[in-house]
Parts: sequence; structure tokens; C-alpha cells
Amino acid sequence: MAIGRKRREPEVDPFYDMLFNILIAFVFCFIIALLAMNPVAMKTGDIPSKAEFIITVSWPDLNPNDLDTWVQDPAGNLVWFRQREAGLMHLDRDDRGSVGESLLVNGKEVINPLNQEVVTIRGFAPGEYSVNVQYYETRNREPVEATISVIKVNPKADVVFYGTVQLPAKGVERTAVRFTVDSNGAVADINTLPKKIVENL
Repeated sequence: MAIGRKRREPEVDPFYDMLFNILIAFVFCFIIALLAMNPVAMKTGDIPSKAEFIITVSWPDLNPNDLDTWVQDPAGNLVWFRQREAGLMHLDRDDRGSVGESLLVNGKEVINPLNQEVVTIRGFAPGEYSVNVQYYETRNREPVEATISVIKVNPKADVVFYGTVQLPAKGVERTAVRFTVDSNGAVADINTLPKKIVENL
């Protein structure tokens, strides 16, 4: 009976074994690094908020007259067209009525009919905020009705105020709304009591 020859196991070089272990460690570290660079917010689709409150002032489409929005925070900071950033407030859009409202689209001039100014409050300091509207410039000497909305954005959109003010003539200033914010961002004491905040230009 023939005796089968035992197969000899190939020798394992300890150098190659060490290289293989280093490669596994490198791949593991690379995966950990990738996970660390990918924030949870991106995985869940969350978008970081950029505002706590959005204040919008609008007036009739194609109205040629220029209204201005003024917002004052609890510290007395004012945001308006010549001071677009103050404290945590920012004037995102300054509308001048019919001035600068034409756009060039495919070689044709198109008029943007929308009259709207937008102020965002990108955080909040406790205290009272005042929103005033001024009839800055007239081109037809007619009265203008402005619509004002204040929306609290976080944690969900909530309409704090929605109303209108009548501006009978150039230079007139009207208080649209005043509201108080506490340290947690809760809104209280919403009123329309007059308060002059427009500075002499």
C-alpha cells in the first residue's frame, strides 16, 4: 500500500503578515475619518436655520412709490436701507418702487412688478422689537397701503403678526407692530402703539 506524501504547508513570511495587518488598520482609520467628516445634519437632511424671525413689508405690484422698512431691536440698534446690518438684524432686500426694477431677460427688458422689503432677525435678544414703515419717496403723490408680516421661523413657522398700515403722503412714518421676545424666543405683548424710530436724514 502506497503511503501518501503529506503536503507541505507554505511558509508564512512574518513581514507580509505585518504588512497585511497595517493595511487593515489603515482602511479602518480611513473609514473612521470619513464618518467624522460627515456631520449628522447632512445625513438626516437638516438645514441649519439662518433666521429666527422674517419681517416682510410689501405694497401693491407695480406701484412706483418707495417705502422703507425700519426695525429697532431691544438695544436700540436700527436696520434700514443705509444701515443694512445692525445687531442680529439684516435687511435682505431693499425695494425702491419702480427704480431699478427692470431686468434684462434674453435681450428683452422685463419689469419686476413685486414691491417687497425683507428683514431677517438671525437670533434674538430679549426685549422689544419695533417695525416701522416710512413713505420715503413718491412718484405719483398718491397714498400707499403697506402689508406687514412677522413670522417666527423656529422651531416651526408661526405668524406673529399680519396687518396693514396706511401711508397718506411722502415723509409719513407709521408703526406697523411692536412685539417682545423673552430669553427663550417666545413672543408676547404684540401691539401697534405708535413709536417714532425714523432718524432725520
